[in-house]
Amino acid sequence: MSFESNEKAEGYWRENLRLVLGLLVIWAAVSFGCGILLVDVLNEIHFMGFKLGFWFAQQGSMYVFVALIFVYVAKANALDKKYGVHED
Repeated sequence: MSFESNEKAEGYWRENLRLVLGLLVIWAAVSFGCGILLVDVLNEIHFMGFKLGFWFAQQGSMYVFVALIFVYVAKANALDKKYGVHED
C-alpha cells in the first residue's frame, strides 16, 4: 500500500483507527452492557423463548460481533477507495 503523501497516509490511518475504535465501543456496549450491566432489565423481555439478557450474554454479542465484521469490511473498502489504495 503506497500513499501519495504522508498527510494522506496519516489521514487514512486516523480514519481507520476511528472506525475500529467506534466498532469496538459498540461491541463492548452490547456484550458488556446488555449481557452484564443491563441483564436484569432485559430479562423481563423474552426473545425466542429466552430472557433477552440471557440471550445477549450467550448469543447476541457474538451475532453483533459478526455483523460488525461485515460493517468493517464495507467501511474499510470505502476508505481504501477514498484514499486510492484499494485492491482490484
